Amino acid sequence: MAAAVDAARDFPALRVLALTVVTSMTDADLTDIGVGAPAEEQVLRLARLADKAGCHGVIASPRDVAALRGVLGAGALIVTPGVALHGESPSEHARPGTPRAAPAAGASHVVVGRTVTRAADPAAAFRCVRNSLAR
Repeated sequence: MAAAVDAARDFPALRVLALTVVTSMTDADLTDIGVGAPAEEQVLRLARLADKAGCHGVIASPRDVAALRGVLGAGALIVTPGVALHGESPSEHARPGTPRAAPAAGASHVVVGRTVTRAADPAAAFRCVRNSLAR
């Protein structure tokens, strides 16, 4: 991560983000790959490493945002994939959140993908996401 931050120094507008724990992983998945800590602890551990390396922020589940904001402070970028509309199936995301909940918890960016692209009416789904974020 430090090498990526160093390489980005020549590009002042470039931001380096570190992935914490992908939103599709559960505590059991982490155990399966040899990580003994639950997802919430692992996310915070990886975020601290990213911060120490000089990363501008992290990519994490919407459910992790409040704890991350406390660890990383107000200036860090927190990008949240795994966003689904209320009542919608979260697809393969094991730790999803709603478009409104992510920024309310302190996310700087919300990634909306499948909730719109896989909707029967993508334009209507996009309007729902936009309305949710506007509230």
